[in-house]
Parts: sequence; C-alpha cells; structure tokens
Amino acid sequence: MTSETRQTLGRIGIWSGALRGSGTDDAGRRAIAEAVAELEEVGYGTLWLGGNPSPDDAAAVLAATRTVTVATGILSIWEHTAEEVAARIAALDAGQRERFVLGLGVSHGLLAPQYAKPYSAMVAYLDALDAATASSGGGRRVLAALGPKMLKLAADRASGAHPYLVTTEHTAEAREALGPDALLAPEVSVVLDTDLDRARTTARNMLSLYLKLPNYTNNLLRLGFSESDFEEGGSVRLLDGLFALGDAERVRARTREYFDAGADHVALQVLTAEEGGAGLPRPEWRELAEVFADEL
Repeated sequence: MTSETRQTLGRIGIWSGALRGSGTDDAGRRAIAEAVAELEEVGYGTLWLGGNPSPDDAAAVLAATRTVTVATGILSIWEHTAEEVAARIAALDAGQRERFVLGLGVSHGLLAPQYAKPYSAMVAYLDALDAATASSGGGRRVLAALGPKMLKLAADRASGAHPYLVTTEHTAEAREALGPDALLAPEVSVVLDTDLDRARTTARNMLSLYLKLPNYTNNLLRLGFSESDFEEGGSVRLLDGLFALGDAERVRARTREYFDAGADHVALQVLTAEEGGAGLPRPEWRELAEVFADEL
C-alpha cells in the first residue's frame, strides 16, 4: 500500500489552508472550486488542505476535481472523532475514496484545550479508526510526525509521515527513523520573491504563529537551532533553513534538497505578501507548475 500511496501522491503537491471551504460564502467556495480545478489541470499530484480541515472540506475538493489526490494536512484528532471521520470517508463514492489521503495530527496545546498525552491520544485514535465499521484502514493515511516516537508510529500504523515546518536535516533524520519503505511527504513553504530581505519579511509574518508553539520550537532546538534563532520573528539562519526563498528555479533547487534528503513527495505552500499568506496565489502556482513540469 505504501508504494501505491507514493504513486497516488506524485512528486509535487500544493499545500494551502485557503483550500478549506469551512466558513466561506458561496463566492469563496466557487473560488476554491475554480482554483483546485486549475491545480489539477496543470498537473500537481496532490492538493493538501492545510490547517485543520474537516472531512467535509476534503469532500468538497474531491467533488470539484476528477483525478488529483486530495489530502488533509492536517485534520486534528481533537476536532473530529474517529467514528465521524471513518463514516465520512465511507460516504465518498469509490473513485473519490481512491483519491483521498487522511492526514492526522495531534495539534498543539495552545490550539486544542483538550490537548493531553499526544502520543497516547494518537494511538487510541488510530485504534478507534481501525475498529470503526467503515474504517479507512492504514494504507491511505499519514501522520503529522516530528519526533522519533511519532515517526515510528507513522511507519507502523500509517503509510508514513507528513512533517510541517522542517529542514532538510529533519527530512534526513525522518527518513532514517521511518525506514526505507514508509512515505515521507514534508511541507515546504515558498516565497517567490528575488528580493531576499522582502521574502524573509513575508516568511517571518507566517512563522510568527509557529514560534509560539512548543512542538515546533522544541523540534527546531533538537535540530541545532537556539532560542536566539527565534527572536525578532526568526534569524536569517532559521528562515533559510525552513523556507524556499527566491525565484522559481531556486525553489526547484531547494525542493531537490528535500528529495535528496529522503523525501518521496514535497507539498509546497506558497506565501505571498499581498495575501498575507492566506489567499489563493494562482499565478504563483502556475509559475511553479512550469518550472516543475518534468516532475508533475
């Protein structure tokens, strides 16, 4: 199932919180439907619904597309019960289920009031998902995994891992922890801007939230960064380690570094100063599709 999932995801995907339809009006949902249809047309392998998408968000994108894989990146186990998720997956038609990958994560204490014992909670959730009458099974799910224990769980109980906000060094460590067979699909944030000072400002605007979350800062400390790297929105060393900044060719080169470190698939999150990182940057998505044409 892992090799099949690798093929399903393709090499390059798009990660975007703006692809979630929750809380949007009819015009917003139409804009999402048009955007995902174009992303499918230009050849991206997977569309990752960023943030905390619901099963219904995924169902809407599946309905608006025909062939592209749709993944949750990442659905919080605190927000949706395993039984609810399994039932919603079962309600998809067979073709849509074949195109769906369930990404699960434990979120963060600052975002989920019920957050406690995250590893044990994930194990219990996977047990409940497997026990559900309409279980999705383990072959089409991935876990948001940063540390060694969760990475091992991702290899043992899912197709693999979908780490967020990580360096190439983490990718190499994750590949070693997962073993050669499990899927490794990191998210990589992109700023298409040749003015590197301005690109780093855009990156810092996005990074500010995550530097308040211990799951991420602890992981970065494990990777050799220091507390001083978190000051003033992030040091240049931190930004250059976490982001792909520059023109499309530079983004392609940075993405190659993740593949060389052991990634099977890279999910690109495009950040723009104009949209505050939260919109539908369709021109940038098209530009990247052109430079990655031989990998799509």
